[in-house]
Amino acid sequence: MIPALDEERYLPDCLRSLAAQDFAGAVEVVVVDNNSTDRTAAIACSFGVVVVHEARPGVCWARQRGTEVARGEIIVSTDADTTFDPGWLTRIDRTLRREPSSVAVGGPCRFVGASPFWATVYPRVLFGSVALWRRLIGRVFYVTATNLAFRRDAWPGYNTQLTQGGDEVDLLRRLQRQGPVAFDRHNPTFTSSRRLQQGLAYNLVVTFFVYYLLAYWVNRVAGRPLLGTAPAFRRDDRPPSAASRAVRLLLASSALALGVVLFRTGLYVASLI
Repeated sequence: MIPALDEERYLPDCLRSLAAQDFAGAVEVVVVDNNSTDRTAAIACSFGVVVVHEARPGVCWARQRGTEVARGEIIVSTDADTTFDPGWLTRIDRTLRREPSSVAVGGPCRFVGASPFWATVYPRVLFGSVALWRRLIGRVFYVTATNLAFRRDAWPGYNTQLTQGGDEVDLLRRLQRQGPVAFDRHNPTFTSSRRLQQGLAYNLVVTFFVYYLLAYWVNRVAGRPLLGTAPAFRRDDRPPSAASRAVRLLLASSALALGVVLFRTGLYVASLI
């Protein structure tokens, strides 16, 4: 299930990557066009996948619509700017068969394309911590919606009043009320690094603290979307300019350790409440 908004540049690689999966069972690919103004829907149709339109803006509305339309017993959530190695779906299936009590399984993502140095460190630290915490405590404190599979009969629905975190933190919280969630750290997805090009400070302060944690809590408490979604980045995967590289390196070096700790703490608290 793939929500898509103006993703004509990335969607073809995503769909080709899904078509190359070695999974032996039946697979249905659902692309949810969330009011695209480019050729996203036409490209999806050209690949022969199921294409549906969701007029209400927001990724939670799109994922809700896609899950309702999908017919499989296992729903796999990912993103349009993401690719996979051929064994991705097979490993998801293997984990759920090996752990039949688990209602879902998550995995890490890795950033690809021209990206800042911290884009390699950050996901490895974050998802390594998720895997370690799950092994020690038996609970997952974060999943990425670009690499999450769940059993349909355990799906509680998406909270469509949430603009950020509703398809990750909030869904995880509600799934874990149904049963344990597994995590396979060796089954990554590969997603575009375009949203990281604003730099580490921007991603920590604006993207994460303002549009993710703050928006998640405010909208959840209010029961309606008071704070909107973070701005989408549609530019090419290009590295920062030479003029700003030194400043960004200084900010990144000083903020990385603190950011990872706060990120983990905030997500874990959100997953418990």
